[in-house]
Amino acid sequence: MSAVKKIAVLTSGGDSQGMNAALRAVVRSALYHGIEIFGIQRGYQGLLNNDIFSMDLRSVGDIIQRGGTVLQSARSKEFYTEEGQRKGAEILRSYGIDGLVVIGGDGSYHGANKLSKLGINTMGLPGTIDNDISFTDYTIGFDTAVGVVVDAINKLRDTMSSHERASVVEVMGRHCGDIALHAGLASGAETILVPEVPYDLDEVAQRMTHNFAMGKRHSIIIVAEGAGKGEDIATELSQRSKQIDARVTVLGHIQRGGTPTPFDRNLASRLGDFAVRSLIRGESDKACGIIKGELTLTDIDKVVNTKNTFDSEMYELALRLSQ
Repeated sequence: MSAVKKIAVLTSGGDSQGMNAALRAVVRSALYHGIEIFGIQRGYQGLLNNDIFSMDLRSVGDIIQRGGTVLQSARSKEFYTEEGQRKGAEILRSYGIDGLVVIGGDGSYHGANKLSKLGINTMGLPGTIDNDISFTDYTIGFDTAVGVVVDAINKLRDTMSSHERASVVEVMGRHCGDIALHAGLASGAETILVPEVPYDLDEVAQRMTHNFAMGKRHSIIIVAEGAGKGEDIATELSQRSKQIDARVTVLGHIQRGGTPTPFDRNLASRLGDFAVRSLIRGESDKACGIIKGELTLTDIDKVVNTKNTFDSEMYELALRLSQ
């Protein structure tokens, strides 16, 4: 006997490539198991606005390859309040919905956790490009975002080499430097600045000056936004050495767009189906993840209260290869 009879799904917070693939998997898995499925437009705000509709196979046709989220997303100050959370739970109950799949990041998980305490069975899927969710090796959209950054750096390297300049590339990552680290290693960046590791711009400038003096025609510095503003770092480096002509590129929201990679589509599909099957088994208030290729469930409370582990070994590798 299924623990849930009706499931709803929403996307919340910043969009990420692969959210649509996850949505597709949730809907099709629910229907496969004979469970009625509802979509909620515009995240928790849409829930409070009663923007809920029944979904079928046609609802998720031709979306696996699309970036963004067809359910759209929005912030909701009202849902931060206990009154808003109780209202959301009552609206779900008025539809007979007893299970909710939330696709989003840390803030979205907090919302799912609150609803679970109000009697709604919840599952969280890690939909964020930052890869900053604990108890999962990868989040949905991270692989695609890294590819976007690497592609941009490849193009910048061509023009920086032509003019013998340094390029400071600012990428997303307020509290987590994974995009900067993975993209920096993959693109051969000379310097990677992340919020998890202290850095000295005097040392960075000295290394760059030495490299240019040895005949290098360009330098790529990739910085996570949580480690500093690209414009400020470029100014500081130029002030420290007259040989450094640093130009800034802030990639911004372009990192969230585009067609998801096969990796992200498959990850999202596996996690979406896993979330539904977990609700059917009677699980609730869990975050779905993948660790060493295995699908995992972790209490949402534990996930939101545990800082994601930074891969110091990969960072050391990037340092060794940048010499």
